[in-house]
Amino acid sequence: MSEVKALGAGRFAPSPSGDLHVGNLRTAVLAWLWAKATGRRFKLRIEDLDRVRSGAADSQIADLTALGLMWDAPVMYQSTRLDVHRRAIDYLVEQGLVFECYCSRRDIREAASAPHRPPGHYPGTCLNLSDAERGRRRAALAESGRRPALRLRAPMDEWTIHDELYGEVRAPVDHFVIQRSDGTPAYNLAVVLDDAAQGVDQVTRGDDLLSQAPAQGALADMLGIDQVNFVHVPLALAAGTGQRLAKRDGAVTLSDLRKLGWTVSDVIEWIGESLGVRGARSINDLSDTLDLSALRALPREPWMVTPPSQIKQNPDRWIAPSGAAARSKGLEPPTF
Repeated sequence: MSEVKALGAGRFAPSPSGDLHVGNLRTAVLAWLWAKATGRRFKLRIEDLDRVRSGAADSQIADLTALGLMWDAPVMYQSTRLDVHRRAIDYLVEQGLVFECYCSRRDIREAASAPHRPPGHYPGTCLNLSDAERGRRRAALAESGRRPALRLRAPMDEWTIHDELYGEVRAPVDHFVIQRSDGTPAYNLAVVLDDAAQGVDQVTRGDDLLSQAPAQGALADMLGIDQVNFVHVPLALAAGTGQRLAKRDGAVTLSDLRKLGWTVSDVIEWIGESLGVRGARSINDLSDTLDLSALRALPREPWMVTPPSQIKQNPDRWIAPSGAAARSKGLEPPTF
């Protein structure tokens, strides 16, 4: 009899840069639903290597708890893992899989794209410099009190990952930063290591990160880490602008919605409507309705959010579906 590999865990991993908005909360709910529907445990990680606002992590944990999400303790804080991140960087350096990068963001922005590289990928400016040129550029940075960043020199040009909603995705492997110029381990390195440390084998997150997934899969292979299964879900966008949802768009955080008289159940119902579920008032209502086949059938269109602007007067108010779910029913989002 062949051995069946035990499933690991799903996770939600916010950056503590501010309060979670309903789009973030929707992604957290989907991560929890995907983990539950596939028999996995669920983990929470605070990715606090940068962009940290005092008190934000505690506020985010409180909001997730209020929604009824449950995770396996303890919460991992990414900043406690710096020694592990740096050991991995040292290993990659020893294997010849890293090169120094002396480019500023402006240098990269103004450089011509390398042939056969997607827009936004590193153009390869510092990839094949001579030792003499590296020494010269390193010295020039040192004179201004700066250090080079470290970028991945991947031995493969492309990598394939599996995504539950997008299928097999094969894309070029970017020469992404693994250590910033200030010495801080970078996101793309830390996320691979920390997922492995938490036993995460299912990564549910916003589809704006889909383009980074093949490079992260390639890095995992280079570090001897098992591949994860991805679920890239649609972002929440502001209905008025089509831009990524943000606090400036109105009452989009749990705190702001409560000030308008909304309960947590109202927020869950709103999130549920965006997923095509009517009348869900708890996280378990969503779980009872959205099994694995339903989750796999979710639309890939963004959730177009119209934030409420008035105090909610009717506790039994019906919240119309938004985005693709609304259009499929011939409905328009309500005016609050």
